[in-house]
Amino acid sequence: MGRVVVEVMPKPEILDPQGKAVASALPRLGFTGFTGVRQGRRFELTVDGPITDEVLATVREAAITLLSNPVIEDVVRVTEEPDEAEGAGA
Repeated sequence: MGRVVVEVMPKPEILDPQGKAVASALPRLGFTGFTGVRQGRRFELTVDGPITDEVLATVREAAITLLSNPVIEDVVRVTEEPDEAEGAGA
């Protein structure tokens, strides 16, 4: 089993009120040096079987068709994520 991560962000020309709220809160909480924040969404899809180029292509299609609103959002990344058990040495 593998996992594919899809990251979706608002298009640059779309207002991002959540990002603006976070950006204005950062300095009030003592976090300085940031000039802006954009908030997006992350999806993790678990795949039954190996992650192949065909699986990634299917995920990209699903991301464009279902996981994002192509009018106001861009799919910015579709990546295979390593299995947590592999990273832990188990």
